[in-house]
Amino acid sequence: MALEGSETIVILDSFILLTTNTDAKFLAALNNKINTGDIIATVTFFILLLLLLKKFAWGPLMGVMDQRAELIANEIETAEKNRLESEKLLAEQKAALQEAGANAQSIVENARKQSEAQATEIIESAREEVNRMKSSAELEIATAKEKAIAAVREEFVSLSVLAASKVLEKEISEEDNRALIEETIVKAGEAK
Repeated sequence: MALEGSETIVILDSFILLTTNTDAKFLAALNNKINTGDIIATVTFFILLLLLLKKFAWGPLMGVMDQRAELIANEIETAEKNRLESEKLLAEQKAALQEAGANAQSIVENARKQSEAQATEIIESAREEVNRMKSSAELEIATAKEKAIAAVREEFVSLSVLAASKVLEKEISEEDNRALIEETIVKAGEAK
């Protein structure tokens, strides 16, 4: 066990006090064995050595230890800042990933809506085309019907003219006139 200078002196003082209370014979015997001058010189040099160590070794050593403690504290603080920053970046990346997912979902939904709209537009366009073709066909049918009716009328007129010319060429009786008109109507019906 290492004792510091002041503790050694206290122990020696206690020892000397104890010895003064004992008889002189014991003190004389002890004095022969212990050299008090050497003890005082040793204690003085020891105390001086402790003071020099404290000034030149202990102070710088504590300064180095304080610097080391400060360096470790700074590194811990930097590591904590880096950890917080990395957590913040991770949170930002998660948010960006969620936003990208939402954007992708939105794009898919928009594409689906556009395709449905295009399909509806194509169907509507096809219906309009069918209606236009139907109207065109009905118009062509009506035009053809009018042409046919006009042709029948012309035929009827020419038959009427023919019948009138026959009537004018000869005089026919009322019965012949009826027969001729009926024959003309039958011919007109066949022309339709």
